[in-house]
Amino acid sequence: MSKKAVETKEKDKEKVEKPEEAKVVEEAVEEKVVAKPAKKRVEKKKKIGKKIFTYYKLGDENLTRLRPFCERCGQGYFMADHGDRYTCGHCGFSRYKQT
Repeated sequence: MSKKAVETKEKDKEKVEKPEEAKVVEEAVEEKVVAKPAKKRVEKKKKIGKKIFTYYKLGDENLTRLRPFCERCGQGYFMADHGDRYTCGHCGFSRYKQT
């Protein structure tokens, strides 16, 4: 064989060997990658709508209010019951209960 033919065969072998070496290097790089732990999902609390049924009591044939309306804000604004007083959440008005 001539020198050129031998040289071309060696070059062909190097070309074939280089991609195999590259694959080995790529595999090594992939193995070094560490997977991150999954984040924990925090469940959101469901919003609770206004419970209008807690403000009224249905009697025999009548409807009674369990809490008074605010004196400043007028009808539609119920006052919160805090044990010894009623307080308006809209304007901040407080009325103490009679003991």
